[in-house]
Amino acid sequence: MRILATGGGGYKGSVLVPKLLAKDHDVVVFDIQWFGNFLPEHPGLTVAQGDIRNIDAVDLTGIQAIIHLSSVANDPCGDLNPQLTWEISCLATMQLADRAKRMGIGRFIYASSGSVYGVADEPEVTEDLELFPLSEYNKTKMCGERIVLSYKDHMTVQIVRPATVCGFSPRMRLDVSVNMLTMQALTNGRITVYGGEQTRPNIHIQDITDLCIFLLEHPEHTGVFNAGFENLSIMQIARMVADHLGAEIVVTPSNDPRSYRVNSHRLLATGFRPKYTVDDAIGEIIGMYRQGALKNEDRFHNLKWMQQSVLSGRRRIS
Repeated sequence: MRILATGGGGYKGSVLVPKLLAKDHDVVVFDIQWFGNFLPEHPGLTVAQGDIRNIDAVDLTGIQAIIHLSSVANDPCGDLNPQLTWEISCLATMQLADRAKRMGIGRFIYASSGSVYGVADEPEVTEDLELFPLSEYNKTKMCGERIVLSYKDHMTVQIVRPATVCGFSPRMRLDVSVNMLTMQALTNGRITVYGGEQTRPNIHIQDITDLCIFLLEHPEHTGVFNAGFENLSIMQIARMVADHLGAEIVVTPSNDPRSYRVNSHRLLATGFRPKYTVDDAIGEIIGMYRQGALKNEDRFHNLKWMQQSVLSGRRRIS
């Protein structure tokens, strides 16, 4: 199968694309490469650097499936420049889906976010719950979902609402909870917890990328799927990290009220099963750091890097 992976050079894409290649798919990655390119050279891989807002630059010739990962990732980054966030995460999604329909592309997998639920008091959040997104990032993900679902009569649409992803990727992110707390412990011997009682669902990066492949191979499973398998408070995660590294935990007030526990029974009913845990993610990050294969680099912190590089004018965004 010839697959287009937008944002395929990102945190998830840098793990997913090699898996697709290993299954003998031809992959076209379209990515702006704000954070660099960590993809391996491969005869079945074409990497095109470009801005998803310039939809005509995306070559859809021969494409049979689209995995749409492109977005301004996470709440603080989305709030830096709301117009940019809406243009990339919503308008470009609409244009891409429309082109896919007109070119007869039959498959569209859309990476949304579990944070579209906002603050949810329900014991378990299912896909049928009303959405109350709080940030520009969450709002654009909700918008993107509705756009893509409007094409469900023309193509197979599969939407994933991932929990917070954790674990090692060549294009690492150290601004998501498990990864961030583990790196704090490694570099400072101390973990700073903001609040701590907020509950967040988690999913290992190997599982979320395996899920994309599972959906490709099972087009009969359509619609929206939560994807999160460990609902843990931030304090629970901090204690897990401390158990590995003996780090001190310091608690400070938080201005982030998001708290929710996702229910992924709909996904589990398809036969998909996760294989990895938060503890696995902590262990592998520690291992990669101690081997020298992972460093605490600015470009692995999305907000810091966007402020320093992307939005400072050092990298072109328009």
